[in-house]
Amino acid sequence: MRASRVRRRSHAIENHQKRARLPLAELERFLLQIHRELGLPRGATFVRFVTDAEMLRLNKKFRKKAKTTDVLSFPSEIRSHPRDLRRRTIQLRGSFLGDIAISPTVARRNGKAFSRTMPEEICILMLHGVLHLLGYDHETDRGEMQRVETKLRHRLGLS
Repeated sequence: MRASRVRRRSHAIENHQKRARLPLAELERFLLQIHRELGLPRGATFVRFVTDAEMLRLNKKFRKKAKTTDVLSFPSEIRSHPRDLRRRTIQLRGSFLGDIAISPTVARRNGKAFSRTMPEEICILMLHGVLHLLGYDHETDRGEMQRVETKLRHRLGLS
């Protein structure tokens, strides 16, 4: 799922699952909105919707966790934690950041738990995945990623 430069594709999203119907055009527009908000070029990220079985396989292989998850990010290169979001996005302009895998089945389940629609939950997961591609890591940054994500959710109209 890795690449080293901006991909020239007409679509930044692929659907490789059949369990959930997805508003792909709407989700692609939202991904582009994330890119605009962050000052990233079109094609800076790629999202693939996968089955739970595929997400389990990816999570086992790359994180050594034998369970499915909602979102995984695969950066095109290892990035340090950004000191400043604006500087990081300026630094990476023109670069392909990486790939994001999302399980709509898990997104649906999580959305219900948080009283959100599945498309809204997927939009949140896309934003979350992009932040990981920029170098944020909520497991080690003492809440910084959460603060940045909360501000961006508000600016993008998400709860």
